[in-house]
Amino acid sequence: MRSVEFKVVETDPGEYCVVAPDTEIFCEGEPIKREDEERLNEVGYDDAGGVRKQMAQIRELVELPLRHPQLFKSIGVKPPKGILLYGPPGSGKTLIARAVANETGAFFFLINGPEIMSKLAGESESNLRKAFEEAEKNAPSIIFIDELDSIAPKREKTHGEVERRIVSQLLTLMDGLKSRSHVIVMGATNRPNSIDPALRRFGRFDREIDIGVRDEVGRLEVLRIHTKNMKLAEDVDLERVAKDTHGYVGADLAALCTEAALQCIREKMDVIDLEDETIDAEVLNSMAVTNEHFLTALGASNPSALRETVVEVPNVSQDDIGGLDNVKRELQETVQYPVEHPEKFEKFGMSPSKGVLFYGPPGCGKTLLAKAIANECQANFISVKGPELLTMWFGESEANVREIFDKARQSAPCVLFFDELDSIATQQRKTVFIIGATNRPDIIDPALLRPGRLDQLIYIPLPDEASRFRYLKRAKKSPVSKEVDLAALARHTHGFSGADITEICQRLQVCYSAKISKKVTFSSLGMRQCVGLDGHHFVCVLVRRKI
Repeated sequence: MRSVEFKVVETDPGEYCVVAPDTEIFCEGEPIKREDEERLNEVGYDDAGGVRKQMAQIRELVELPLRHPQLFKSIGVKPPKGILLYGPPGSGKTLIARAVANETGAFFFLINGPEIMSKLAGESESNLRKAFEEAEKNAPSIIFIDELDSIAPKREKTHGEVERRIVSQLLTLMDGLKSRSHVIVMGATNRPNSIDPALRRFGRFDREIDIGVRDEVGRLEVLRIHTKNMKLAEDVDLERVAKDTHGYVGADLAALCTEAALQCIREKMDVIDLEDETIDAEVLNSMAVTNEHFLTALGASNPSALRETVVEVPNVSQDDIGGLDNVKRELQETVQYPVEHPEKFEKFGMSPSKGVLFYGPPGCGKTLLAKAIANECQANFISVKGPELLTMWFGESEANVREIFDKARQSAPCVLFFDELDSIATQQRKTVFIIGATNRPDIIDPALLRPGRLDQLIYIPLPDEASRFRYLKRAKKSPVSKEVDLAALARHTHGFSGADITEICQRLQVCYSAKISKKVTFSSLGMRQCVGLDGHHFVCVLVRRKI
């Protein structure tokens, strides 16, 4: 299960030879060394997966000026000087820069932002000048500045004099680059909005390229790159792994492959003796990473860009919700169809709905419905309580809303659920579907409810008798006496919400575990009664308090 390379050293007949299935091949002599063996471990374009569009842009901006500067000279325009790569940590920004340098054969000068900082006055600027001088001497060359935001923050927001001087020095150096000096400056950051705006204009960082989280096809490419040297079993389904890794950047997928390999090794630890210097060839040959190892690794990992936010693919299905058939159908049309059949919407020139507002009495299953539709679409689900975003500091609440949307976009496809929406207001961004929930639609800003924002208003009513019966049937997971008449209970619970019926089932278990055999009143709660059926099993009836 390893590739073995051979070099043809002689053919008969000489010079030209057609290789066919019946061609005889002879292996003779000692192994020979490849001429480019020292370059085998260098990063190339093939090592960056899922960024074909971005790579085409970078090659156009970097390779053309370095390899064919006469193209720009003949047309009479200046070639681009700088490219800013931005995206979440681990998405492959540094990898892409190294791949470009290796493939073009250009001199590569790496500047890690904090490395050039010095406590001595003027030395930081001097370090920066030396880097540019070195690059110009070795042209054609690429200067790559990693963590650009650490050395070039917005000058009006930084309190350090050193940072301000470095920003000014960087501006001067980029302006001072000769138009045909064959030096390209590439910067990388995961906080593009923290960089001084003077750097983000034509003539400095000409083009900004988003190296974002990969889609399903991109993740599959990355997984194939990371598993090309792995010993995989035949049952490994990389397509399925790619589908289940929403929001994973390249580094997360590399960690996933490593964790799957470690899981394979753990299973063989009972036959591996740590004291021995060597391991039996039989043991090594029997080891292969299986699909089960990948599934175990998936359960133990999560996207690094979303660790601070609770992101999950819910395990709630629409079958777990009793009734509300019309609501479920409307949700499928609004949310599920655009995710599963985007080509049909394109064909008919339709724009999918931007968002949905659930409104209705408390406890009717608004949150449960949102989770169920996210599960049906196999989308990530981010739940945000409205008041959690609000702070006393000016501008911080708005920043929290922006951050939530950024996180959701990184984990697309994603359902973003705002509970208690009446406490906040927000705007829609692409690739994220918004579901809001409230039991006070009358106090929500009308601007939020216009078409193009939360354009679908869905009323979640109290369950009818048939729906209540379905809720109670699902509650029969716990042992229930045959004497319990669920249909009668459904008839007598008119006006009860799904949450109330769940409470009935929980109280039933409380009563049973307490071994109550007579009529008992829960005086501490002031509104619940339990009626015994056979001394062991009880039907809990909630008497709604009159307000």
